Amino acid sequence: MSGGQRLSNDPVTWAKERGGVHLWSRQREIAETLTEHKRVAVQSAHGVGKSFLAATLAAWWVDVHPADETMVVTTAPSLDQVHAILWEEIRGLHDRASLSGVVQRTDRWLVGGRLVGMGRKPPDYSESAFQGIHRRFVLVILDEACGIPAWLWTAVETITTGDDCRIMAIGNPDDPNSHFRFLCQGRPGWESIKISCFDSPNFTGEEIPESLKGLLTSKQWAEDRAAEWGVDNPLYIAKVLGEFPSDHPWAVVRMTDVSACRIGTPRAPGETVPVELGVDVGGGLDETVVRERRGMVAGREWKELSDQPETISRLILRALKESGATAVKIDSIGVGAGVVGEMKNLKAAGVHNAKVYGVNVAEKAHDPTKYFNLRSQLWWECGRLAAQDRAIDLSRMDNADSTVAQLLETHYEHDLKGRVKVEPKDEIRKRIGRSPDNADALLLSYYHPRSSATDWFEAVMGGSPIEIIDLNGVPTGRISELAA
Repeated sequence: MSGGQRLSNDPVTWAKERGGVHLWSRQREIAETLTEHKRVAVQSAHGVGKSFLAATLAAWWVDVHPADETMVVTTAPSLDQVHAILWEEIRGLHDRASLSGVVQRTDRWLVGGRLVGMGRKPPDYSESAFQGIHRRFVLVILDEACGIPAWLWTAVETITTGDDCRIMAIGNPDDPNSHFRFLCQGRPGWESIKISCFDSPNFTGEEIPESLKGLLTSKQWAEDRAAEWGVDNPLYIAKVLGEFPSDHPWAVVRMTDVSACRIGTPRAPGETVPVELGVDVGGGLDETVVRERRGMVAGREWKELSDQPETISRLILRALKESGATAVKIDSIGVGAGVVGEMKNLKAAGVHNAKVYGVNVAEKAHDPTKYFNLRSQLWWECGRLAAQDRAIDLSRMDNADSTVAQLLETHYEHDLKGRVKVEPKDEIRKRIGRSPDNADALLLSYYHPRSSATDWFEAVMGGSPIEIIDLNGVPTGRISELAA
């Protein structure tokens, strides 16, 4: 019997004695529930130690069971969640507690040369691969469980058929249409636990080590999110309250779709070009926001509180230099008109060589039979439909939560002609007290303006055909070819 086997039904004491870590009350509740029930689903707010708890339970499981009968399998929607978060915690705990075997950088745990634990993201798996795992003591940990594909839930059941096997699904409840939500609502055979930020020791006053306080969500963070996002925003409901939000019936962009777009996947070279910028020009107390997108992947963000065309142009020039973007699309209403002129003058002077497009979202849509104006078309096609079709990748963008919160706030209606009419920015500001500047810049970065007469002349008459590209940046034809 190893030093930990006597604690095979006591992960809380194991964590204290063997792991040298402190579990706070709700973490202890989850650990104890897992010893008593085969399947446990935990919907967790942000910053309450869910990944650390999962790592602790994985280490406990390996330490207290015989190596030849034991397996821990962990998965999460993205490689970062598996490798850089969960298994980094496992590696640290393994080293600090001097546990048996070796935990490799490839997220494999071997004891005596025998594989006892592995971490993989879903694309690395197949149902047949899961069926090859046969051990008496199997623990499966599904981290960020909202993003776990449906087939994997079924596959997990096929390797945990024994009474001594366990499944723990844990994650932020950010997808109201996920299988995880179904399980958390009390499906037979599943024990469900919810943790809000307000349950954590920094809010309740529960005694914990001082070093732990700085790792958990603070009161200030929650207050800041309430002020920035609003307490009715789906992101606040999921990340602070630890509850599943509902998609607003008139939200342009839905939480379900955005959550899927935030799951990172490797991109082929053709999916990371062209590099383009979207610029929402600030006025008054609003910031000017510049957003980069690289093909379908949203990237960096630059911003400055200014309504001076010269200052804003310097910000855009910086973004062009740092990103290598070949096109910039600028909101040309109000101050933006001066910014467009300034950027075109700078191009003529040879300061940069990017195409400059002024986008007046108050103008009529390209398809005025479907959309009330260009703003409505921009939000619907680059927001609603692109997210629905997973044609945008929001997994790596700067300032992600704030931008997503703004995407979820904007509403739409149908006018008397049945056209989509997206809420004007001024109405949003009156309704929620904030302006969706970051979201507008993001959507402009994905927008494909119609080519101007000047572009047509330079391209066709100058012998350089204009390529037509779809939302992912993939060429679909050339204007000169179509003209011919």
